[in-house]
Amino acid sequence: MAVHKLAGKPAPRSMLANIPRLVSTFYTHKPDVSDPAQRVAFGTSGHRGSSLKNSFNEDHILAISQAIYEYRRSRNITGPLFIGIDTHALSEPALATAIEFFAAAGVKVMVQKGLSYTPTPVISHAILTYNANRKEGLADGIVITPSHNPPEDGGFKYNPPEGGPASVETTRAIEDRANELLQGGLRDVKRIPFEKALKADTTQEYDYIAPYVKDLKNIIDVEIIAREGLKIGVHPLGGSAIYYWDPIAELYGLSIDVVNRAVDPTFSFMTLDKDGKIRMDCSSPYAMANLIELKDRFDIAFGNDTDTDRHGIVTRTAGLLNPNHYLAVAVWYLFQNRPGWREDAAVGKTLVSSSMIDRVADYVKKRLCEVPVGFKWFVDGLIDGSYGFGGEESAGASFLRKNGTVWTTDKDGIIMDLLACEITAKTGRDPGELYKELEERFGSSVYQRIDAPATPEQKAALKGLAPDIVTADNLAGEPITAKLTKAPGNDAPIGGLKVVTKNGWFAARPSGTEDIYKLYAESFKGEEHLKKIQEEAQEIVDHALLRGA
Repeated sequence: MAVHKLAGKPAPRSMLANIPRLVSTFYTHKPDVSDPAQRVAFGTSGHRGSSLKNSFNEDHILAISQAIYEYRRSRNITGPLFIGIDTHALSEPALATAIEFFAAAGVKVMVQKGLSYTPTPVISHAILTYNANRKEGLADGIVITPSHNPPEDGGFKYNPPEGGPASVETTRAIEDRANELLQGGLRDVKRIPFEKALKADTTQEYDYIAPYVKDLKNIIDVEIIAREGLKIGVHPLGGSAIYYWDPIAELYGLSIDVVNRAVDPTFSFMTLDKDGKIRMDCSSPYAMANLIELKDRFDIAFGNDTDTDRHGIVTRTAGLLNPNHYLAVAVWYLFQNRPGWREDAAVGKTLVSSSMIDRVADYVKKRLCEVPVGFKWFVDGLIDGSYGFGGEESAGASFLRKNGTVWTTDKDGIIMDLLACEITAKTGRDPGELYKELEERFGSSVYQRIDAPATPEQKAALKGLAPDIVTADNLAGEPITAKLTKAPGNDAPIGGLKVVTKNGWFAARPSGTEDIYKLYAESFKGEEHLKKIQEEAQEIVDHALLRGA
């Protein structure tokens, strides 16, 4: 895809979202359930859409909330429901609607004081902290966020008592029931007026900030960061972590400069992404252009997406660090600096993450667990300590406390930010420098994702392929060593195909929302080898689709 002419530049006013219209259509427009694009549809984490497209409206929130209520009852989940929102314009209306419903249903909900913002990982942390040593009366949670997506979008996701993203079976049950309720006109869904709901005994204000901030010392070596006096720059990208950095700096004596404190539902302070859209993607050099310009002012700098589950690390030596590169550095450092972890704690990664992580895992003599795309696949391993780290190529990761117990089972951008500071303070080299050392030791890779057209029928065929449908023996001049339609780490279906050689691989997965498939590829032999992998990969996939259709 060509880079938009305005990529990396401030958004012109003509491109800013019409927030009054966005909010009014949330209440006034009704979804047409016969249109698949307007039904409830949970992706890898939650339901997303826009009120302007009739895919994220009040009816969706009522239906999903009722479905979650019924799911809780069916699983005897009777503890509090921790609810958080990010800074997207549709998040607050969705929160108000959810509170009206859950107050009418008599469910105890915990909302941030002043109905302010709560990062995704903080909700996970709150659920796990509450449920520690409990066997009944367990808590769960809801995070209202479309992640890094444009200002017009809204999102609504459910986290069960395990604290992380819900399983496929859980989200399917909630999705199916919500659509039944929409089809029935929400006849049995009750609510009470918002002001009355706020005053209900079951609606309780909760301080999410202090418990999370006070606990950070148990996962990050904050003392060495303070002792080394690192100058730290933070750009929250107008997201939900905005009120967390000052308490962190004050409690631990860190030199943190929040370079932009703007919270604006139009996100007018953002620079445009590669495709010319406003998108709070902290792994994009175009969206992060303002912070990258300031890199020489700080020893380490970082940004997060709006719900703070992703990280973007900026170093003096590398600028914005490629997400795959930082994951490899994090694995290299953590597994040599966390003696309290289980000896057999594994490295978890999604199958489309860089193979540099495989090489690092082998070097630190740790088992590698490669799982399908989606952070939900790391939940169980983080809970029982069998995964020391879980990360995905889209700049999301979490890891264990120093003592080897669970911290969060959702991606946590804050700890990944602070880990970059710890690494810099402890080693005297920033993560960009350390990645260069990994390249000298293990080789240099090139990695790219491209999108290719695919019909709905072809996407369905790709999702259901068997390994033996690939008849090729070689890929880009190297023998194929693995043909995968199930993840080697847990034998779960990957919803696509991955083909591996000694020095390269590709993976093809259908998009859940567009008529395309995503083709990921990596080579340790340079750009020309990567191009050959991509060319032959498309031929292999096209042939497989013809045979599998």
